[in-house]
Amino acid sequence: MIKMKHFAVLAFIFISLFASCVRINAQQAEYRKISAAEAYQMMSEGNDFILLDVRTEEEFVEQRIDGAILIPDNQIRIRAQRVLPDKDKLIFVYCRSGVRSANAARILVSLGYVNVYDFGGILDWTYGTVSGL
Repeated sequence: MIKMKHFAVLAFIFISLFASCVRINAQQAEYRKISAAEAYQMMSEGNDFILLDVRTEEEFVEQRIDGAILIPDNQIRIRAQRVLPDKDKLIFVYCRSGVRSANAARILVSLGYVNVYDFGGILDWTYGTVSGL
């Protein structure tokens, strides 16, 4: 009977410590908000990255940053893991003005992506864009 009580106490302590560690790690994961200039500088350094446009398909065709891939913000949860399999890869997220990109960046972090940068909107991007398909 005493051994069972000791086991139960040790199990409780272990589970409590494990749960605390998981909560701490989840709280530490966050995206980083940067300016368009900072994003451009980081992209120019030659690192491998994904440029993620989270606007609508119509907005994307009308004007986008060259090299961007499209996952509309309302599809991030269902498509990210298939389209973006490497959760450690550097990801730059943008939209039109910064609202959808911030939301998408938060979702990506909640899905386990650890290298997410939100640089706001294409309205702040002064480094050239393309249009059409």
